[in-house]
Amino acid sequence: MSPDLARELREKCSGLDIPLVGFAPVDRWESPPFEPWVPAEFRPAAIYPEARTVIVIGLPVSLPILDTTPSIWYHELYRTVNSLLDGFGYRIASFLSARGYPSIPVPRDGYGHVSILKERPVAFFSHRHAAYCAGLGTFGVNNMLLSREFGPRVRFTSILTTALLPPDPVVEEELCIRCGKCVEACPVRALEEGEYPKVLTDKRTCATRAEELNRRFISPCGLCIRVCPVGRDRALYHREDTGIYEGENELRSDLHRAWAHVRAYGGR
Repeated sequence: MSPDLARELREKCSGLDIPLVGFAPVDRWESPPFEPWVPAEFRPAAIYPEARTVIVIGLPVSLPILDTTPSIWYHELYRTVNSLLDGFGYRIASFLSARGYPSIPVPRDGYGHVSILKERPVAFFSHRHAAYCAGLGTFGVNNMLLSREFGPRVRFTSILTTALLPPDPVVEEELCIRCGKCVEACPVRALEEGEYPKVLTDKRTCATRAEELNRRFISPCGLCIRVCPVGRDRALYHREDTGIYEGENELRSDLHRAWAHVRAYGGR
């Protein structure tokens, strides 16, 4: 166990403005906390047998930009966050390898194009489950990982390392409040009422929606994570009242005008 190395890693992440970081021992995947769970061939030990710890980092998606979705603004933010995650993952893996702990980053998106997800709607490694195992949140009705800080408005990536790091505890409290707003917001009805993992996203329907938006250069969708009331970021941006998303809300007509303006440009 390397507490000094863990402290170094957290300091490095802080210096890179990474707000969320967690450590999960690879054997945590071997004791399923719920069913269905991650199949054996998708677990860290199967992908990198030398791994002893999975480091998970998370970057938030800015809520006021997400508010405009689907739009070119959110499209570009999404790409930027993904690029940063891949870059940070590479730097952290290199940092550890240089200190004698061979480490490898896992790409943020493990598929070549959204159209592929319609045929096989799964990647070779789940960062959401890794984030759960690393104590960064719990799953919500929308099948996304909800964090205390940003609700589901956060993107994750993982680093598989041979370093044995002190594990973070799994979050025990349920962060999802089962309000059903994500279900109501989905324009293609890919979500159903019910608790994860008993009810899962219709991934092919979701991917079809994403592919259509991609052709218009305004993917991804993000409506289900926009309306989620969980997360301290809602108070930061004065978005506590999720009623602002319902129709042409008269109390916040200024926001609706701003969103309409952004959506009118940059995409098809």
